[in-house]
Amino acid sequence: MNQKDIDRINELYHKSKNEGLTPEEAAEQKKLRQDYIQAIRRNLRGSLNNISIEEKDGSITNLGEKYGKKFKEN
Repeated sequence: MNQKDIDRINELYHKSKNEGLTPEEAAEQKKLRQDYIQAIRRNLRGSLNNISIEEKDGSITNLGEKYGKKFKEN
């Protein structure tokens, strides 16, 4: 997701509030929003997969290795 796509999401949002969207614009808005949500999920999953926890016994548990494979990308 790049800044151009985010700007287009915002443009379509403002247009929908002011004058309404054509069916083509509504479909474009829906697709852009879905792409945005997917990008957020990928970024969050990447961040969560890089978390390590120090256990009480001093060992390090990498949560990405332990749980990362359980959460597949949709």
